[in-house]
Amino acid sequence: MKKTLSAILGICSLLAIHAPLLAAPDVKHPQITMRTITDDISPARIEKDIQTLVNFGTRHTLSETASDTRGIGAARRWIKSEFDKISAQCDGCLDVFYQSEVISGQARIPDPTDVVSVVAIQRGTSDPNRMVMMSGDIDSRVTDVMNFTDDSPGANDNASGVAGTLEAARVLSKHKFNGTIVYAALAGEEQGLFGGKILAKHAKEKGWRLQAVLNNDMIGNIKGINGVINNTTARIFAEGTRQNESANDTRLRRFTGGEVDSPSRNLARYIDKMADDYIDNLNTMVIYRLDRFRRGGHHRPFNDLGFAGVRIMETNEHYDRQHQDLRTENGTVYGDTIDGVNFDYAAKLTALNAVSLASMAWAPSPPENVQISGAVMPSTSLKWKALGSNKNPQLLGYRVYWRYTDEPKWQFSRFVGMKNEVTLENIVIDNYFFGVAAVSKEGFESPVVFPGAAGDFFSAVDKEN
Repeated sequence: MKKTLSAILGICSLLAIHAPLLAAPDVKHPQITMRTITDDISPARIEKDIQTLVNFGTRHTLSETASDTRGIGAARRWIKSEFDKISAQCDGCLDVFYQSEVISGQARIPDPTDVVSVVAIQRGTSDPNRMVMMSGDIDSRVTDVMNFTDDSPGANDNASGVAGTLEAARVLSKHKFNGTIVYAALAGEEQGLFGGKILAKHAKEKGWRLQAVLNNDMIGNIKGINGVINNTTARIFAEGTRQNESANDTRLRRFTGGEVDSPSRNLARYIDKMADDYIDNLNTMVIYRLDRFRRGGHHRPFNDLGFAGVRIMETNEHYDRQHQDLRTENGTVYGDTIDGVNFDYAAKLTALNAVSLASMAWAPSPPENVQISGAVMPSTSLKWKALGSNKNPQLLGYRVYWRYTDEPKWQFSRFVGMKNEVTLENIVIDNYFFGVAAVSKEGFESPVVFPGAAGDFFSAVDKEN
């Protein structure tokens, strides 16, 4: 009898452990699945892709387009062919296409030029219009931003970001997700962020519910011009209040907060937690700024339209290897060549992107219309719009978060189940910041959503569409 009871209990334990398999489109035990993703990222494949991009000589936006071996045209055709190969290996799971617009009359693009990006879309199973995106930049440059003839290897800036995006597509295309993942190799970054502007405009016009943009720009250098050599840290740049915040929202935010809880900031906190949970020997720095001081990147055009976007990159830059003619002066070697790229480090940051994309795509959609009340009361109340079960069949319930106002990370939380309102007794609204995340049956969570327009992932874009 004891043996029979033990056997029954053992079977029940196994069913409990593997229950997520019955609910998710393509999830083993979450910890195992995420580790499988990180282990699948290949430094060797990333190295090969960076070398191929470097071999095109220059990828300047104004460079050669007819050649099969040199210039931006050859580079983008090769990138598309790689996405096509990946799609063929997953039975056509990627929709691969060029996305372009003719630009002219600009300081860095004076004559009509077709700025062509390459996009691959892996459609979700239940919520295909909710999207998360990883991007890198195709183009390269030397000292003179208008010099489109000289060799410009652009190994780290930004063949590393494109190679990482291709590698993430290779790995994640082996899985199925509830939401959609977009992989983008964007053009025209050095000439004025044009590839990002074109795709961001396209996303808005098509009504994409673009939840997150992970822009990867220089993810392969571990030796800084400051003399520091470090492969254990990375930076996540995230803006505060939205560029397109309305005057009414600005007035309300003055009294309710939200300056450090924009969707981009909470996206950055989310990625930082992914690093803690799944990426060995990597500490990410969330930097409260759109980008480096007075500099910019391809997430900015998405931020400008209200989308949540961040920049992921190395911590210690080497300026002798950025935007430089290939030369040696006074014993100093200049130029962005492949010997300056650490492929294991590029793989580590690629893995961070991959698990972040996977977790968000498997998680339910972030809660919407989160509202908060509790002024001159001993308790704080939150409510939000319940998610539709047809798009979020994986939904288990919601988790409420709060933290002290001077703390950068969420400190306290409470799972409240399938409720869409809750009162936190004896937790005074004046002393904390609050948010809500959606939780899947497998344990994947959405990013935390701060109450009101300041923190909503979709409202700033939806109300303008």
